[in-house]
Amino acid sequence: MKIVVKSIENEYQETLLLENIDNIDEILKKFSSIKEPFEAKIFSTNESISAHKLLKLKSYGNINASSLFIYSNNRDTVLSGKSLKINSTYVKEHKIKKKLLLLDSNKKNNIIHEGTVRSGDRISSNGNLCIIGDVNPGAIVSAKKNIYVWGKLLGVAFAGKGGNKDASITSLYLNPLQLRIADVIAIGPKEKPKNYYPEIALIDKQTINIKPYIVETKN
Repeated sequence: MKIVVKSIENEYQETLLLENIDNIDEILKKFSSIKEPFEAKIFSTNESISAHKLLKLKSYGNINASSLFIYSNNRDTVLSGKSLKINSTYVKEHKIKKKLLLLDSNKKNNIIHEGTVRSGDRISSNGNLCIIGDVNPGAIVSAKKNIYVWGKLLGVAFAGKGGNKDASITSLYLNPLQLRIADVIAIGPKEKPKNYYPEIALIDKQTINIKPYIVETKN
């Protein structure tokens, strides 16, 4: 079980790992060190949590009842939460993992994501973003710095979110629906790439240009 704690008043965020709900007092000790109001999102897979255990969390002073959320693939856990009027949602296991990934992306400077980014998925990084897998049409990946896709880039990629025009987008197979670097936007080519080699997209004279990606080696 993971509990994502986020301050309501600033950008503080932390993910707490709880191996067993019986050790919930460990989380409450952590809560006591946070001196300002915060929200807590509980992500639980394949674990039944009783209303009695959840009541301990709900009754904790710094948590507003409206700022406690439960996402679980266990229906008993969801029902326990609802019985206490906690915002509780049944979510399949793979979607819980996706939600955690998106929350983690908000606090990490550099992100490495392994696996396909499917249509409808959104992954954002406050630093560099490396995707080891394909980015399918309908998916959007973005980063304040550079984007590296070690697979097929077929969706939308936005590098240099904060206005960094030195940012770049690199892929083993560059055939996106749209590329954006800082404030410069380019629509993907209509024809598929003829060659399977890494390419990099860069801004050159206010235009996004694509060229072969060459790794320099030292002799």
